[in-house]
Amino acid sequence: MANLAEFEQIILFSVLNLDDDACGVSIRDAIMERTGRAVSSGAVYTTLGRLEERGLVESSERGAETGRRGRPRKHYSLLPRGAQVLMQSYQIIQAMAGDSIPKLAELAEG
Repeated sequence: MANLAEFEQIILFSVLNLDDDACGVSIRDAIMERTGRAVSSGAVYTTLGRLEERGLVESSERGAETGRRGRPRKHYSLLPRGAQVLMQSYQIIQAMAGDSIPKLAELAEG
């Protein structure tokens, strides 16, 4: 099993949820929307590159949208291996959490 860091998990879930619209900007926006966490585009693209090197996501360039200038956007897709690794990571968290969530919530409240 390939270990995933927290930010890698967040990126992979974003790619999964965004489906065909998973480009760097939309991934960054989704993270901000769902977590309230501001992340830089550089951090997103660096992580996506690392995930692509590991064979967990793949990228494809799409032509510029009508009326949009500049380079084509890179879109990302979750590969089966990426889905497997993300699922394993999620299952480990669930197994470790078990029935301790109420205790965790109580401790977090102080």
